[in-house]
Amino acid sequence: MPTHNPIAEFRAAWLPHATKDGLSRIIELLEKGSPLLIHGAFTRTMPMGCLASHIAWNHPQTCKYQQEAGVLWLSRVAKLNPATSSVILAWDRDGTADFTLRSDLLEACLEERWRREEVSGTPEPALC
Repeated sequence: MPTHNPIAEFRAAWLPHATKDGLSRIIELLEKGSPLLIHGAFTRTMPMGCLASHIAWNHPQTCKYQQEAGVLWLSRVAKLNPATSSVILAWDRDGTADFTLRSDLLEACLEERWRREEVSGTPEPALC
């Protein structure tokens, strides 16, 4: 069932489908406050993209796509509707100025990385 809480959706529907490289990329961009992580559009120009695009460019099912990667990853891999995703709506609404959202997303990513390290041995899918 969809949730209106973007962090709950991020943990439940996004992070389980992010590869190790996709997770690392999002962590890097969030930690730096990178301008490559954009709001309001899935992509403007590579290497700029939204959260979904950066995860998608590091996922074996969607890495070959460019501007459509984020939409395809959300709909085909994470099984979410990009137009109604709580994460996308919150990110596009005020991800630039909402430091709580940014820090909560980063915290969720760091916790996911730590959890994976604890489980270790789970093979990562090969990229394109």
